[in-house]
Amino acid sequence: MAASTPEEIQRTARRRRLVRGLMIGAAAVGVPALANAWVRRRAGRLEAPTWGRPRFYAFKHGEVAFQQLGEGPPLLLLHSFGPGHDSTEWQRTAELMAETHRVFAIDLLGWGRSEKPRLTYDGEIYIQLVRDFLEDVVRERALVAAAGLSAAYAIQLGVDRPELVSSLALICPLGLDLHGEEPDLKDALLHRFLRLPILGTSALNIFSSRSGIGNHLRNEVYSAPERVDAALVEHHYRASHEPGASAALAAYLAGYLNHSTSDILPRLGQPVWIGWGRQAKSPAVDRSDQWLKHLPEAHLEVFEGAGCLPHAETPVAFSRLLSAFWAEQRSAEA
Repeated sequence: MAASTPEEIQRTARRRRLVRGLMIGAAAVGVPALANAWVRRRAGRLEAPTWGRPRFYAFKHGEVAFQQLGEGPPLLLLHSFGPGHDSTEWQRTAELMAETHRVFAIDLLGWGRSEKPRLTYDGEIYIQLVRDFLEDVVRERALVAAAGLSAAYAIQLGVDRPELVSSLALICPLGLDLHGEEPDLKDALLHRFLRLPILGTSALNIFSSRSGIGNHLRNEVYSAPERVDAALVEHHYRASHEPGASAALAAYLAGYLNHSTSDILPRLGQPVWIGWGRQAKSPAVDRSDQWLKHLPEAHLEVFEGAGCLPHAETPVAFSRLLSAFWAEQRSAEA
């Protein structure tokens, strides 16, 4: 039997934690309902960002918040997924890139300060969102930098609408193997349970507690535990408890946001830059070999002292190398 991959081990661990939350919630109905109401009241709302110019885009499914800063060639930044994830992970890199670029950092629908409609989230919604945002707001062929699973959406858009995407920067990308699979029966059942008003909310509240988020960031995302301070945990905690935030998080945890890239990668014509943290655990840096097999012309940069978000942990080196890559591409096109 083949050994389990880190992604499979992580998914199994998440399922167990969520099932434990469901079992605790099932032990009584009244107590979890009161506990959920208490969590909602005590979580607090997200504070207004102090970087960039806050703006909103009227997407067909709801308003999408984004930060705009800088002038020059356009750069669109797409965040990774997880409890409380949003565009804040790009803040320092966005500020550095804004010295030479017109930067857009969006909170994807259902995340951060964007609207959170009650719908079944999937990858197609985000592909449509990014496409419409590039058409309606950016209005110019752009470099798209995307982390984690959002990289799969950027790739799909690069194949389908090459006139919108000049180059791609993929950061610890997902979309091959596990995260390219359609949800199975277990995933569908998990998603159904997580959407239950009391029991599902209880499970997600346990999963996205301050201690749960701290463990997630220290053990799965960042390479240096000391970078996960109280302020970062509090931001993720508040973001994950915004009204309606559970729907998108449930879809992500149940695999409904998966999007396969294996069949479309050979059709990708844009220059590709891949950034990976040396200490990334899921996906680990050795997974970059799979991406380079599909994209042999891609340029790979590995960042020491970084995990899955090198743009958040090593923003200076990240921005410098990404800027150099794009400048080289522009010179080659001139």
